[in-house]
Amino acid sequence: MKANWLRRGLWAAAAGAVLALAGCGSGTIESQFVPNRVVAFGDAMADLGQTGPRYTISDATINIWTQQVSTNFGYNIGTVNVPGGTSYATAHARVVAKPSAAGSNTTPTVEEQIGTFLGRSTFTASDLVLVSAGTSDIIAEAAKVIAGTQTSTAAVENAKAAGRALAGQVRRIVNSGATHVVVAGVYNMAKSPWALQTNQGALLQDLSMRFNDELLVAMVDLGANVLYVDAALEYNLFAGFPGTYSFANVTDPACTSVDPGVGIGTGTGQVNSSLCSTSTLVSGASSTNYLWADRVYPSGAAHRFFGDYAYSRIRQRW
Repeated sequence: MKANWLRRGLWAAAAGAVLALAGCGSGTIESQFVPNRVVAFGDAMADLGQTGPRYTISDATINIWTQQVSTNFGYNIGTVNVPGGTSYATAHARVVAKPSAAGSNTTPTVEEQIGTFLGRSTFTASDLVLVSAGTSDIIAEAAKVIAGTQTSTAAVENAKAAGRALAGQVRRIVNSGATHVVVAGVYNMAKSPWALQTNQGALLQDLSMRFNDELLVAMVDLGANVLYVDAALEYNLFAGFPGTYSFANVTDPACTSVDPGVGIGTGTGQVNSSLCSTSTLVSGASSTNYLWADRVYPSGAAHRFFGDYAYSRIRQRW
């Protein structure tokens, strides 16, 4: 009983944090914010091809949400491995922990990505900073539970710690001079093909919710400079009302590109969207009519819808 009351208290606190960080005031905007630079940190949900491929269906379109936001502002964001690039997000990156979701100790964490930026540049009031992380931490923790090497209780505690750690990195960004920071929570991974294929929906939903709750509560006092965009809400809408978004399939991967190795971190011999193109899709699938590219990562259409949602929230907020 005590645990239930504690959980209800946390949910209430998180709900209050959402309201505080949403910045839904109705006052008149005197000067509309237009960034001079867009900087991004995170994992594969924001990776624009740091090591080559992107984790979605490669079709030469805008297919990552951070790119959609940037393009809507007229800014051409690129990875930091090209001249002028300002996206540090790297596939499989965890917030602070190692190894990565794919088992690598060389993948830069979000903490390290921010450190690299601060070693090269400084944040200004004209920057728009996008932070999209947590998915890799949940993949890593859930994979250990599924493999039988970790209890679900331990996984939940680790997911909560990762949420708090991401809030700490957001605070670090603000304390370093950024005044317009957008943070995307993780989507409800119970909606992913991975959850459906492994019958682990309850676990993945718990990990997703706990991560987001801890993230929100730990950064609630940053509302003046931070905007939270609710990926869980949007992806629940995608899955629950597919016709609204012209999705014909919201349960299966569109890609057929099987990776014999560790791939995206959900097991060997699984579909890996970083190997996927329009020529490696199931019959009838496209980057616009499927919600999912692989077991975990969304299609370009889902990214664009979420990017447009985030952009509209930014315009409302600042």
